[in-house]
Amino acid sequence: MVHVFKLKNFVILAIAAAMITVLSTTAYFTGAYAVYFGNTPRLLPIYSVDREDKVVSISFDCAWGTEYTDSILNALRVSNVRATFFMVQFWTEKYPDFVKAIDEGGNEIGTHSSTHSYMSKQNAEEIKTELSASSAAIEKITGKKVELFRPPYGDYDDELIRTASELGYYTIQWDVDSLDWKDLSASDIAMRVINGVKSGSVILMHNNGLHTAEAVPIILETLKNRGYSFVPIGELIYRENYTIDNTGRQVPAA
Repeated sequence: MVHVFKLKNFVILAIAAAMITVLSTTAYFTGAYAVYFGNTPRLLPIYSVDREDKVVSISFDCAWGTEYTDSILNALRVSNVRATFFMVQFWTEKYPDFVKAIDEGGNEIGTHSSTHSYMSKQNAEEIKTELSASSAAIEKITGKKVELFRPPYGDYDDELIRTASELGYYTIQWDVDSLDWKDLSASDIAMRVINGVKSGSVILMHNNGLHTAEAVPIILETLKNRGYSFVPIGELIYRENYTIDNTGRQVPAA
């Protein structure tokens, strides 16, 4: 009985290893990667990147208003930092001049969906419509292909990650949350970011947070003084030959 038990365990481990190998190989070509939670494989987006060069990305979700956007763009320009902005379609269409200003400032633009809904509740066709329509609205203004996608509310499931990947998008989350949408003070926002950042971090902020624009210069200056540099997310991530650990950290393949 002991030998039978050991044989069963060996077979189970062998099958699991084979499945991981297949999923890993698929990941290199699709931009999605599966990790195991218990015995269930789950697709993960990119939360951060494993790199040792103290390079990070700062990102802004654009869904409501523009009152503080000029100030954010000015802070980025003064610090010579390029960021990534994720835009909802209705925001893109309502504020095309801001889309142009963001793009012309050397910043990167990704889609944040069409309707800012919980996309884990949508089927594949609905997801495709959300991504295609929102990207088309951005591309119409900038003339540049959209490659990055951030799910509204950080809400996702396997269907969403898989569908986005099949359409050629890298799904991006974050590992440093400024909580600026809670209207924290500028100093509280800044300290949350500064204390949470590590090499390869993706910082989440919003273009219309009440005190976001005040916090951005503090964040940029402090992190630069600590030896960090900034690039758009599209320049931070690995595009192929990578894995993702169970924290969502993207790791280059050996």
